[in-house]
Amino acid sequence: MEAFLSPIFYVFTFCAVYVEVFFLMTYIEGRKDIVIRLDDRPDRIYPSVTIIVPCWNEETTVGGTVRSLLALDYPKDKIKIILVDDGSTDGTWKALQEFAGIPNIDIMRKENGGKHTAMNLGIEKTTTDLIGCLDADSFVTPSALKRIVPYFDEAEVMAVSPSIIVNNPKRPMEWAQKVEYQLSVYLKKMLGLMNGIHVTPGPFSIYRTKVFTQLGPYREAHKTEDMEIAFRMHEAGMRIEQCHDAVVYTKTPGTPYALYKQRKRWIYGFINNVIDYRRLVFRSQYGAFALFTIPAGILSIFSAVYLFIFMIYTTGKFVIGKILEYEAIGVHLPKIAKIKTHLATFDWFFVSTHSVFLITILLYGFVFLSLMIGSKMATGKWRPSIAMVWYIAIYSIIAPIWIISAVFNTITRRETSWR
Repeated sequence: MEAFLSPIFYVFTFCAVYVEVFFLMTYIEGRKDIVIRLDDRPDRIYPSVTIIVPCWNEETTVGGTVRSLLALDYPKDKIKIILVDDGSTDGTWKALQEFAGIPNIDIMRKENGGKHTAMNLGIEKTTTDLIGCLDADSFVTPSALKRIVPYFDEAEVMAVSPSIIVNNPKRPMEWAQKVEYQLSVYLKKMLGLMNGIHVTPGPFSIYRTKVFTQLGPYREAHKTEDMEIAFRMHEAGMRIEQCHDAVVYTKTPGTPYALYKQRKRWIYGFINNVIDYRRLVFRSQYGAFALFTIPAGILSIFSAVYLFIFMIYTTGKFVIGKILEYEAIGVHLPKIAKIKTHLATFDWFFVSTHSVFLITILLYGFVFLSLMIGSKMATGKWRPSIAMVWYIAIYSIIAPIWIISAVFNTITRRETSWR
């Protein structure tokens, strides 16, 4: 068994280190292009924008979401807000009435059909140059839209996504996600530099309206409509950028089970969108998206499944070995004085030099460096934190579980649930 598992371990870890180094080199070479594009000249002509807020049972957060849109530092005559209640069963519709009568806000209600149907209803009513989405549990910073819009000065840019940050984390599970989202700021910016972004997330991604007039509306897409539209855009040769300095705060799952449900849906969506768009994979005309982003995502899924199996195998082997050892020679506890002597001394002889150990240390070293760069890009500071430890510990344990579950659901053709 070990003769079979070990070579695969080396292949996966080599690929993982390669991906980490690739991102790092992209960062080093592209630092000059990571600039703030805020153009606040008095004579600047701003495009008209419609922001659609799809809501389902968001009575406690949607008010703050809409107020953050009203506080945007953007010409008021250039921005329209459409609020769509997708058949909520709580007090969401009542919460939306707070904004009735505001000239640039339209409020709509429909039977529940899923987020993509709520977005499509808003798109049907849109006549502006740009269309955006803001999930009803997210909040934009006042300068976010002004920072995103200059990217559209380049004619080939068809969509821009912001940097998403966890709002007010209070528990270890949320701290870990805060670090993950900061890491995503770094990784998505690198993918943006190479035109390889695979998802335009709900929290404040902005599109040219022509994306939907040319490609059609959102699709259900395994409950990951924001991912499928990005795949469709790449197939049509449309460029997606990432604005690292446009900040949007979002609410995240507060329990391990809620996080598991969310991420299983995300991974399931990725796997099945890749299957749907398998015609793009390794096709050079689709650039880094087809040659790097999708293969790296597939590799990460297989790696997580394998490493989880490898961890269980090695842990089981160690435990069984110790049980057999104790059965053979018995348990002999050393004297207290001897324990103190061993604890008080250190010898490099006891440091493992096994290749697996060294490669693991190297890989985690690159992961930590990536976390530091993510922190720098998200907060402006190079600072390690205890949250990084929580991220590595929590995600190392539960991430393989939701990945394996998503793979199993794909194989058995079992749909994942949103709620």
